[in-house]
Amino acid sequence: MNVLRTAISILVVAISSTAAAQQYKMKWAHATPVEETQHLGALKFAALVKERTNGGIEVTVYPGSQLGNDAQVINLLRGGTIDFVSSGSSNFNGILPQTAVLELPFLFQSSGHAYKVLDGKIGQSLLDELGKSNIKGLAYFENGWRVFTNNRRPVATPDDIKGLKVRTTPNPYHLLAFQRLGTNPSPLPISELYSALETKAFDAQEHPLPVLWSAKFYEVQKYVTLTNHAYSPVIAIMGKLKFDSMPANYQKIIVDSAREAAGYQRQLNAQNEAKIIEGLKKAGVQIIERPDMTPFRTIVSQPVRTQFSAKNGPELINAIEAEK
Repeated sequence: MNVLRTAISILVVAISSTAAAQQYKMKWAHATPVEETQHLGALKFAALVKERTNGGIEVTVYPGSQLGNDAQVINLLRGGTIDFVSSGSSNFNGILPQTAVLELPFLFQSSGHAYKVLDGKIGQSLLDELGKSNIKGLAYFENGWRVFTNNRRPVATPDDIKGLKVRTTPNPYHLLAFQRLGTNPSPLPISELYSALETKAFDAQEHPLPVLWSAKFYEVQKYVTLTNHAYSPVIAIMGKLKFDSMPANYQKIIVDSAREAAGYQRQLNAQNEAKIIEGLKKAGVQIIERPDMTPFRTIVSQPVRTQFSAKNGPELINAIEAEK
C-alpha cells in the first residue's frame, strides 16, 4: 500500500510539474508592414510576456496581412486559430457598433484627450463588451491622427476635395463624412491599397502618418494635407476562450504587457512624426501642414454625431466630450 501511495504521489507531482511548465506557443497577426510601429509594439509585447513567464508564453508576430486581412484574422481569432490580433477600431464596428465612436471625425481634441478616454472607464467598457463576441480586449495601440493624401491636387479647402475617389475605413461615419465633403468614398483592405492607388482606381486615401510612411503610399500620392480629422485607435485583442483557459498569473501578465506595449508604441509614433514629415518632403511630396479645418468641421461634425446618436444614443459622445 505504501508503495502504491508513493507511486501515486510521484505521478501527481509529475503531472503538476508538467502543467506548471506548460508552454504556450501563440500567434499575433496584424496588417501593417514590419517598419510600422504597430509591428514594433507587437514585438515588444512578445518580448515582455516571454520574459515575465520565463518562456512560458512565446508569441510569433505575423505582419503585413500574412495570415489574412483585418476582417479575416479577427474571425480566425474568434474561431481559435489565431491567438492575438491588433487591428484598427473600425474593423470592429460590425461586431460592436459602439466602437465606431472612437474614430468619429473631430471628436477627440488631442492625443491626451484620446488616451484619457481609451485608458479609462469608457475604453474599458468597450473592451468588456467585446467579450460577448469571444474577444478579450487587451489594450489600445494606435494608428494615430488621420491625414489626407491624393494624387490629383493640393487640398486646403472643402472645394479642393470634391469629386475625388477616396479609400476610407469601413466606419460608416467616415463614409458619411467624405460623402458630405463631395467625394466618392469606399473602403478597401489596406493590403490592396497601394496597388489601387498606383493604378488610379482611387485618387486619395486617409491614414495616419506612420502608416502612410511604412506602407510607402507616398510613392503613389503627390499631395499630403495634415488634416488630423480623426484619431485612429488600434485594438489589441485575444481569443477569450484561450484567455479564460490560462492560469490567472498568465492572464495578468498578458493584460499588463499589452498595456505597456501600447504605451511604448504610442511613444514611438510621437517621436517619429517630425522625421516622417521631413522624409515625405525629401521624397518630393507636397505637404500642407496647417490647413484651416474649420470649414471641414462645419460640414462634417454635426451630421456624423447626429447619425451615430440616432443609432447608438448620445451617451458615449457626451461621456467622451466630458473627458476633455
